[in-house]
Amino acid sequence: MDKVKTVVEMRNITKRFPGIVVNDQINLKLRQGEIHALLGENGAGKSTLMNILFGLYQPDEGEIFVNEQKVYMDGPNTAIQLGIGMVHQHFKLVQPFSVTENIVLGNEPRKGISIAYKNAHNEVERLSKRYGLNVDPYAKISDISVGMQQRVEILKTLYRGAEILIFDEPTAVLTPQEIDELMDIMRNLVAEGKSIILITHKLKEIMKIADTVTIIRRGKHIETVAKSATTPDELAEKMVGRQVSFHLDKKQSEPGEVILDIRNLVVKGRHGLKGLNGASLVLRRGEILGIAGVDGNGQTELIEAITGLLKVDSGSIQLLGKEIANQSVRSISESGISHIPEDRHKHGLILDFSLSENMVLSTYYRPEYNHNGFMDYKAIDKHAEALVAEFDVRTPNIFVSAGSLSGGNQQKAIIARELNNHPELLIAAQPTRGLDVGAIEFIHKRLVEQRNMNKAVLLISYELDEILQLSDRIAVLYEGQVVGEVLPDQTNDQELGSMMAGAKIMEGGGISG
Repeated sequence: MDKVKTVVEMRNITKRFPGIVVNDQINLKLRQGEIHALLGENGAGKSTLMNILFGLYQPDEGEIFVNEQKVYMDGPNTAIQLGIGMVHQHFKLVQPFSVTENIVLGNEPRKGISIAYKNAHNEVERLSKRYGLNVDPYAKISDISVGMQQRVEILKTLYRGAEILIFDEPTAVLTPQEIDELMDIMRNLVAEGKSIILITHKLKEIMKIADTVTIIRRGKHIETVAKSATTPDELAEKMVGRQVSFHLDKKQSEPGEVILDIRNLVVKGRHGLKGLNGASLVLRRGEILGIAGVDGNGQTELIEAITGLLKVDSGSIQLLGKEIANQSVRSISESGISHIPEDRHKHGLILDFSLSENMVLSTYYRPEYNHNGFMDYKAIDKHAEALVAEFDVRTPNIFVSAGSLSGGNQQKAIIARELNNHPELLIAAQPTRGLDVGAIEFIHKRLVEQRNMNKAVLLISYELDEILQLSDRIAVLYEGQVVGEVLPDQTNDQELGSMMAGAKIMEGGGISG
């Protein structure tokens, strides 16, 4: 039997940043035709290790071998020349450009002094068909879905001749359907002899798609195992360093007075997209109302209308009996609403500000932090230190920029800030997107805690498992309308999926097409 070729080997890789060892003597071996999952908590050092392989960082110690030859990665161009491509978590695409223009950018085919776009379109189309990517080479990036933008990133690496592909948390922004499609694409790639490193913390996906798993925890290599020789429980324990409970203890909900009452809400979407078209829902004290739906059916408009980020065209939004539609963001926040936004970079944090400053973004003007127009940084820093400790935000200190934290720790910082405002209504949009199992367990408990403290929680999530596990009631949004409500213990993935595709509930249960 032929020995399987090792295409990448990283030996004893160490990387230090001021005050922290991010990678500590890590070893990793990738074989040809393999999907190798790199598993770890947020901030464990997974992305740093892969940024070293792609030449974005240089290691302080250790060696890298590609196709059994020792190499020095002095930058991404060297990695690309060696056949390594990286699909980053945050895409590197030019929004006004077409798919083809993005793919060939910096590597344009020439015909004399002109760019041979026809040749480029043909090559993009050929690669797209070959790997089952189904991308329109003429479409503008700004007009296509997030899942399709990810496919463009994959095509970019293939166009440049990548044989080794690194996927950094590729499912963090995808719908369940897009995740299944991405896994099919990965299978097509390895069937063609490509090799894949998959950075992830999602155990379900590892069990579906990976061949081998390397676990790192707090910068150290814990173990490398064959997927077939392990279980999700074992992987979770190795990743977090303790047993993780996948079961959420949740007593029966006892809903009280109406906190949020939305009636016949009409909101235009941004950029001419569909928004809300007569949506109505009621949320009571002491319950979690989950909003299920395929991305783009009005979820973003619902959140932004309630929080004052988007103008309401008609209809009513009442909080504790008072109309709040079209009020200012600050007055809505002061009336008792906290908001964990779906896009942590756009609406959750100012990435260049320190972590400490970000902890008071919505409260900096209050007298405890502001004296006659002067910020009391001593009080702000003390407040930030307390929240970082309580919510286990992994950071060297509170003075680093928010942008330097891992995605999961950015999310934990936002959740710490928003829960500290003690809201009557907590809007949690994709609260665990990009989080590992330990952090998800922590956040889920916090959301249920809010509900048990007699607060109201509006949960918007594209993770059906999360909706079913956390919600006391589930409302389904389709084309800007609430098409039905169900109880989690009286429904399942299939029924919810049908409703999300537009089927309606008939009286007495069952679904009509």
